[in-house]
Amino acid sequence: MIETAEADTGVVRVVLNRPTARNALTPAGLEDLASTIEAADEREAVAVVALQGAGEAFCAGADLDAVAELDRETGADFARLGQRVARTIEDCETPVVAAIDGPAMGGGLELALACDLRVATPRSTFGEPGVTFGLFGAWGGTVRLPRIVGDGNAMDLALSGRTIDAETARRMGLVSRIVDDPMAVATTLAENPLETMAILADRIRDRDTLSTQEQREAVAFGESVERHRDDVRALRE
Repeated sequence: MIETAEADTGVVRVVLNRPTARNALTPAGLEDLASTIEAADEREAVAVVALQGAGEAFCAGADLDAVAELDRETGADFARLGQRVARTIEDCETPVVAAIDGPAMGGGLELALACDLRVATPRSTFGEPGVTFGLFGAWGGTVRLPRIVGDGNAMDLALSGRTIDAETARRMGLVSRIVDDPMAVATTLAENPLETMAILADRIRDRDTLSTQEQREAVAFGESVERHRDDVRALRE
C-alpha cells in the first residue's frame, strides 16, 4: 500500500498507493506509513521526503470500513495510532513536503498538516468532513489545524465540514503554493545543502521559549558558517 521511489535528485517519494479507495488508510496502512517514513528519513544523501498519493486523490483519510468496526476502546487506539504516524512525519530530521494533487480530506489533511510544507495543484481540495457524521479529525488535527490557519479558520473548517479549493487553502495559509507539479518544488528544494535544510526544519519547528530558540538558532548558525565558509567566500569573488 505504501511505496517509495528514489530519484537522483535528493528526493525520496513516499506514495500512498491505494487509488481505488482514494488512498484511505487502515490501521495496517498507518503502521506501514510510519515505518516507511522512518526508513526514508534514515537514507543518506536525501534532502527532502515527499509524501504524495497515487491516482486522483492525495488521501481520503481513515478507511470508513475500518472505522465502522471500532468501539470506544479501539477507536481511541486508532486515534493514537494516527497521532503517532503524524508525529513520525513531524519529527523527521529531513524536511517533509506534502505534494498534494487532488482531495486531502479528514485524516489525509491531518497527515499533510504534519508535513513541513504543503504544495498543491489547482485541482486539490481540502476538508474535515467528519463532523457531518458525528466524528472529527483525531490524528492531531485539532492541535495542528488552528496552529497553521488560526482558530477562526480552524473552527470554520471543523464545525462546517465544508470542502475548500486550493486557492482558499492558500489564502488561509494551509498551503504555501499552488503549482502544476508539486514534485518539482520538492526537487528544487533538494538542490540546497541537505545539512542546512535539516537545520532550518529543526529550528522552525521549535516550540520552546523565544530565548531558548534564539540560543539554539545562534549555535546552529555558527555551525553552518563553519561548514559553508568557503561557499560564502566564493560568492564575494
